[in-house]
Amino acid sequence: MKRRIHFGLVLVSWLVSYFSSCAAFYLPGLAPVSFCENGKGTEDCQTRITLFVNRLDSVESVLPYEYDVFDFCKDAKEMRPSENLGQVLFGERIESSPYEVNFKQDVACQVVCTKNYKKGNQEDATKLDFLKMGMQLNYQHHWIIDNMPVTWCYDVEDGQKYCNPGFPIGCLVTADGRAKDACVINSLFNKKNTFYVFNHVDIKITYHSGVGEEWTGARLVAATLEPKSIKQKDDKTLNCEGSDPMEVPGTFDSDVSIVYTYSVTFEENNSIKWASRWDYILVSMPHTNIQWFSIMNSLVIVLFLSGMVAMIMLRTLHKDIARYNQVDQEDAQEESGWKQVHGDVFRPPRKGMLLSVFLGQGTQIFIMTFITLFLACLGFLSPANRGALMTCSVVLWVLLGTPAGYVSARLYKTFGGEKWKTNVLLTALLCPGIVFADFFLMNLILWVEGSSAAIPFGTLVAILALWFGISVPLTFVGAYFGFKKAAIEQPVRTNQIPRQIPEQSFFTKPIPGIVMGGILPFGCIFIQLFFILNSIWSHQMYYMFGFLFLVFIILLITCSEATILLCYFHLCAEDYHWWWRSFLTSGFTAVYLFVYAVHYFFSKLQIVGAASTILYFGYTMIMVLIFFLFTGTIGFFACFWFVNKIYSVVKVD
Repeated sequence: MKRRIHFGLVLVSWLVSYFSSCAAFYLPGLAPVSFCENGKGTEDCQTRITLFVNRLDSVESVLPYEYDVFDFCKDAKEMRPSENLGQVLFGERIESSPYEVNFKQDVACQVVCTKNYKKGNQEDATKLDFLKMGMQLNYQHHWIIDNMPVTWCYDVEDGQKYCNPGFPIGCLVTADGRAKDACVINSLFNKKNTFYVFNHVDIKITYHSGVGEEWTGARLVAATLEPKSIKQKDDKTLNCEGSDPMEVPGTFDSDVSIVYTYSVTFEENNSIKWASRWDYILVSMPHTNIQWFSIMNSLVIVLFLSGMVAMIMLRTLHKDIARYNQVDQEDAQEESGWKQVHGDVFRPPRKGMLLSVFLGQGTQIFIMTFITLFLACLGFLSPANRGALMTCSVVLWVLLGTPAGYVSARLYKTFGGEKWKTNVLLTALLCPGIVFADFFLMNLILWVEGSSAAIPFGTLVAILALWFGISVPLTFVGAYFGFKKAAIEQPVRTNQIPRQIPEQSFFTKPIPGIVMGGILPFGCIFIQLFFILNSIWSHQMYYMFGFLFLVFIILLITCSEATILLCYFHLCAEDYHWWWRSFLTSGFTAVYLFVYAVHYFFSKLQIVGAASTILYFGYTMIMVLIFFLFTGTIGFFACFWFVNKIYSVVKVD
């Protein structure tokens, strides 16, 4: 008894230390940092506030670019904080900036640098053209202070305030006099075929003084800025209140000089707690009432499906089973219904190898998604923890090779397969290989375009090492245990001669059933899908993981119930080819996802350029494949459980 208690204590202490180490791993840089005035700094209290710059991105292009690619002011002592795998995969490139900020030291109209572009100089013309391209496509800066985005807050309709975690390089008034993007904010931006550079920023940093609190020093709770376009005569006589905007003509026919300046002010606000300092950004994001509408819409679908499934289970099936168990064998021969196909219902499917491989991969994706969303709900993968969501997903996928190998091998053995080596290799390499090939082609395009989202060669080698060094061996381990176990025992024997399938009506034919099967699961997720696509392609923050987890559970139920319903109707029509159909019925949701992604591209995005279009659809295909395997696996196992259950309770002579 003592040994058992001791073992329990050891296990509990190990779990506590493991999860605390996980918290340490998943929450880097989230500890509060205190700031003090000059001369009062200590090890625990910094005086200098480092302003970091991140990659620039645009809603009109999928290609993000590093800050250094544009001809902005550079930091002479450039620092780059270490980035995790998720940040590298998402193309984040954080570096220090030349903007110097010291705590509680206001700065008024300080020069950062001056950029001169000489007419006739080819290098200067190239730099200025790239800057103009950035303004034309509305590329946005992303600055970071104390791990918080520096936001540009402005009023929108209905008196609402929107806080954008980025601000534009500048804007363009077209040759026909149309003010594009941010040019609408100022009536002075009115000259045709002219670019206006936002070369001055007014930064306002809000802090909690820490008076009466347990910590020493102050903590930053907000950082906002207002970009301005101000023409300076030179960097000696500065006027940051000037009304003349900094114009860059559309045609480079004279010298251009851009003076970059900034101002900093500090404001004390003890009503904002450090823990809730992101709230002012998140409150201005898409509102939660739409999310509740989405959840209610999904719940109505679930209740409708659950009602139908319950009716079939409790009434129809109960009557069927009672009737089948009471009638004589002679009467049964004249009966029609799902009992008639008992000798064929567990006949192994065609292409059983491929189905088992898909199901193994689908199981791996399902467990990965569940754990990732669960951790995100607990707050481990918040927007403040940059790149954590992607890092967590990749690491989990790599470590979950064992369940994939086990499920694939066990089902392949149940289907009567004997080529176990081919099965293991396909499970480990087929779907990840397709994803990696697509990803590699997209990366080549990014590399050719000089985008910061291009994955460095070293990272690609690291991903391959994770795949072949950890995931593949773990898949082999899972497959070993799967093949060692006995095949799944079926409740009824399979006849030697296949039964002829009667003529089917239109709705019980395979393709109409599969097409109908994906509609209801897609109906549950399409509103949530809009917000997810917005966060990926429109660079909005996604933080509503509680809603997403709820939608995930609803999707799980809907896929299961829709597949069970259609499976029952097909078996009643004496069509026993249910293996592949159950997988494809719920898997067809992925086709609707692709159709929605195409609709989203043409109706919501303003993406221009062939490279961006290819990248959008290339990455969408990866999402569609992963979703296809995920939903197909849910439908298959729900149907597998249902068929086993109904044939185990009916008497078969």
